[in-house]
Amino acid sequence: MDSNLLNKYHQFQLQNTDEQFELLKVSCNYTATVYLFHWRKLVYKLDNQNLYSKPMPWIGMYIAFASLLCIFAMMADLLHGLRNRKLWFPCKYFTLNAASLTVIAVAIKLPMDLTNLMPASVDITAKFGSMCFMCTMMANLLPSLATMNSKELVANIIALVVLVITLVGNVCIQIHTGILDYYEDDYVFPETSGYAYVNFHPSGSSALISVVTLLMMLIIYVCSSLAILKSKQILETKYQASHQTTLMDQELQQPGRLLTVEKLKQHVSNYWVMAETGSPQFMTACFATTSAAGVICALSSGLHTSFVIVNFKKIAEHKYNSDYRWSMPVIFMIQFIGVILGTIAPVARCFAALRFKLSVKWIWKQVNVCKVESYWTQKLYDWKQSNITFLSSSRNCKIVIQNLKILSLSTFIGFQKTVVVACKIITTIPIFFVICVVYCLRCWKWLKAMFSASSIMPGQNPAQLGKDKDLRRYVLQLEDDIDFAERTLKSISKSVNRLIRKAEKQQPNNLMKLLAESSGFEGVEKFDSQHVPPLLSKEYLNCWSLALVTLTTIAMSLPNIQKNLLDCLLITGVREGLVYVTFVEESLNASDDHVCIQKAAKKLWLEVDIYHKWLGNKLQNHDPQVKKAGQILQWLRDTAKNMVIEMKGTSNGVPDDNSKCKCISANSMYRITETILLSYHSNIDQLSQEELFVQLSLMIADILSACLTNLPHVILMKCHTSAIEKREASIQAAAQLLGETTQIINTLQERELPSLSSAELASIEKWRAYLMDSHSLKIISVF
Repeated sequence: MDSNLLNKYHQFQLQNTDEQFELLKVSCNYTATVYLFHWRKLVYKLDNQNLYSKPMPWIGMYIAFASLLCIFAMMADLLHGLRNRKLWFPCKYFTLNAASLTVIAVAIKLPMDLTNLMPASVDITAKFGSMCFMCTMMANLLPSLATMNSKELVANIIALVVLVITLVGNVCIQIHTGILDYYEDDYVFPETSGYAYVNFHPSGSSALISVVTLLMMLIIYVCSSLAILKSKQILETKYQASHQTTLMDQELQQPGRLLTVEKLKQHVSNYWVMAETGSPQFMTACFATTSAAGVICALSSGLHTSFVIVNFKKIAEHKYNSDYRWSMPVIFMIQFIGVILGTIAPVARCFAALRFKLSVKWIWKQVNVCKVESYWTQKLYDWKQSNITFLSSSRNCKIVIQNLKILSLSTFIGFQKTVVVACKIITTIPIFFVICVVYCLRCWKWLKAMFSASSIMPGQNPAQLGKDKDLRRYVLQLEDDIDFAERTLKSISKSVNRLIRKAEKQQPNNLMKLLAESSGFEGVEKFDSQHVPPLLSKEYLNCWSLALVTLTTIAMSLPNIQKNLLDCLLITGVREGLVYVTFVEESLNASDDHVCIQKAAKKLWLEVDIYHKWLGNKLQNHDPQVKKAGQILQWLRDTAKNMVIEMKGTSNGVPDDNSKCKCISANSMYRITETILLSYHSNIDQLSQEELFVQLSLMIADILSACLTNLPHVILMKCHTSAIEKREASIQAAAQLLGETTQIINTLQERELPSLSSAELASIEKWRAYLMDSHSLKIISVF
């Protein structure tokens, strides 16, 4: 077919009308007519494809948004590590779970796409950038494997394997079909020749490199998971031994006295060292596989960056011809930034092992790459020696299955050792570079000290040396022959002291003012009397928070009290105090009965604090005739009594949670108001609102003081937790709580506590029983 015919068809394609097509068909022979029919069908398909691909740019923006979420999470971990001076960058925000895997699957949709052509520079670069972005995210996520228990670890690893294998499979299909090698710079009809100019860009090799890096990262994940399972068991055994040592060394609370702040700080420091050095994430960051992942991530990022630099001129022209259209440059820029920024943490983890003492023994350990530690393969050996349940009773079948199990696990053990040795070889690249730098710096310092007249190095404080030596007793590590560096222990010690000092600046000042009104614990006994006739066949237990909320509600119902006095002294102080009361109750009173009462107290305080209502009744909005303190108490008592009786009469079977909480709160109000009324007998009419407010404030202060004497016990409990994955967070909460309550503990230090055990001191009922018995003994001794 000549060029004139093609020009006529090109004119038809532009005008796209049936009349012109008929004219063109008449002017052609039969062969050309058939050829034109095929072209018309192709044009029709292209028009429909353009119509169907209109939503694709918005799908591209969805990919960009998912990529942004991943980048923000990685940056949050980066900032968290810098802020806490943990340059091995633990995973706190960007962790491997169902949510993150879903977002990652969206972010890597481009290389998953089997059919869409990527004909322009931006298109193909963005597609390869997505694979590099996936490699970067996997390198960042690796330490988060240590934060999971065994079941979560297996489930998430399986999900990741499915995702990566699917990605690799799709990319391999695209390599085989040649879709990745198609690169169309421009598609024009030159005026001279009339032929389209198509250029093929070699991209299959780059895709193959990305596939290899992803498979290497996946193998590293599986091998690291096997080591993590066993390593956590080793660390747990050493932690329990150190925990027993700490309990024996630490002088715990003596009967009748609180544990001092200094002893609490020492206790927290000991457990902080155990939590930091025995951190599963830090252990994983020191693995050879993690260092190898950092090197692979750096190489992948370098390859992608060089690819972008080489093709920068074409990329800068913003040529994009795929169905994703204008969203493609957005995806490319976001994921390229993610690759650059996401490489920082994996590369920094390559040097996590430098937190250990740089000695000849440590250097030899890095050189001896062929030595594979037992924790890498011990889990596989355990599975190899374990018994399996046979479904068949045939002896021959059992022999075959057993031999297959031994053979397969032996193969896996050999493969695991091979991977570990390969990772150790890769790890030597950054390690020896740093060793050379460190020794050059040491030589420089030595030479400077020789030729400098003022270079007399001051000796270290003996007290500090003794403290560091004591801290070494609580260091946990997988290998006993490698010690932590002095600077590492100092950094750990400084970090806990820094957190406590920072928390000390957040003292609850209003709570301290309220506690200053208390000089004893008499209010614990006085707020509820045994002489109050019960309304229920089985009385509910008392709890610290419910008594405080009920007494505060009564105080808030007094209209003549100055608002400043009520808000600043009482309500704000109680609000701050309930935070620590909740810590005490959740840690020490965790039975079902106590939890039910605490739930009622929380719901009631929400209503009282925010809406200034008590069970739907507006506070300070009584009957106009109710003005005196005694009348207000009687109104609250009668209202509460009627509620309890009403709910008692209408309850059929087991009441729902809302009714039960309401009944608990109403019963507490009835008993406390009736107790106050009984204490005044006929003198209730002479009681002023101001006097009642003072009495309520004293009772609240006494109850808070009694409850907060349990804070040292709560801090000790938070130092130790059974779950290794939650140990760091728990000890951080203990240090934060110690810093915030330092003044409270010091204030209560001089008070003599009841002769009760730690468990009994946590119960308000035990306090009341002890104080009542003591009061009775005093009366008997008088007579």
